[in-house]
Amino acid sequence: MGLLTIGAFSRAAGLTPKALRLYDEVGLLPPAAVDPESGYRLYDPEQLPLARLVAQLRRIGMPLAKIRTVSGLAPTAAAEAITAYWRQVTADTAARARLATFLVDHLSAGSTTMSHANPTLVVRYAAGCDTGAIRDSNEDVAYASDRLLAVADGMRGPGGAAASAAAIDALKALELVDVPAADLLTMLAGAVTDADRTVQALATDDHQPITTLTALLRSGSQLALVHVGDTRAYLLRGGELFLLTQDHTWVQTQVDQGKLDRDEATAHPQRAVLVRALGGGQQVEADLALRTALPGDRYLLCSDGLSAVVDRAALQSALSTATDPEDAVQQLTGLAQAAGAPDNIACVIADIAAV
Repeated sequence: MGLLTIGAFSRAAGLTPKALRLYDEVGLLPPAAVDPESGYRLYDPEQLPLARLVAQLRRIGMPLAKIRTVSGLAPTAAAEAITAYWRQVTADTAARARLATFLVDHLSAGSTTMSHANPTLVVRYAAGCDTGAIRDSNEDVAYASDRLLAVADGMRGPGGAAASAAAIDALKALELVDVPAADLLTMLAGAVTDADRTVQALATDDHQPITTLTALLRSGSQLALVHVGDTRAYLLRGGELFLLTQDHTWVQTQVDQGKLDRDEATAHPQRAVLVRALGGGQQVEADLALRTALPGDRYLLCSDGLSAVVDRAALQSALSTATDPEDAVQQLTGLAQAAGAPDNIACVIADIAAV
């Protein structure tokens, strides 16, 4: 078979002539020859497998620069490269899905709140901390007030308890400042930066303490959420339990990239290895979000001493049946103890009510 015209080749390859001209210009798929008189591009039928691969890679959204690399690899290496690319796409899509879910939830809540006569909200809260059954010291801190809810989990070892306490102390000053809801996130971001510096300053010659931090700062019906590490925030609303935070752990990154499933992550020996924490030596990157509180909401903030040993169904059941925040703290702590309590247990409960 002789050379194919660009039209015949495009139909056989599943690529438009326009795409073929672009791929020629960028050096990805040059023609076998160019007619000297007409300037028509001519293609060898043996180029069809490459052209079809390019077409398929474009359909999954792979950038041209990446396609150029993949198309030059041996089949096995190309398959590995495509697998890695798709894992990253899946992780990015999951992250966008979480953001979209948050935005829908936040905007829907805001609309619901405005449809009521802007009721005055009160917060009823309780906090508890337990050493657990195995540890001989407590590095967790739980704190609750009308405006601030926070948990922190210091790394076990010298300075762990001081690090978690310093992280929450850095936020307590925000309770005294009356600012518009729009400024809450800015305030929290600044306080976390200060907390990070404070924890880094606790370093000794042979040890650098670190800590996680998850907190909610309230102004009226607005709640500003800040999160670093694997402490967690949950919301019980309308009988459904929602996880509001994403663990900053090595195993979670593997789940996001499709390398581990959730069951494997739960039992993985490195499940507690953090990729983000206060005091870690690099500029801290905190997750920040603004939520609208509704009457009837129940919030849970906890350390992994609870979330790692008590499954979500049990958390939801206890939160749904507890009569008040103090009862909820006691029930959840009891569940962690019944599961062996291998770690410190920090727990904060806050109920939102209208008056």
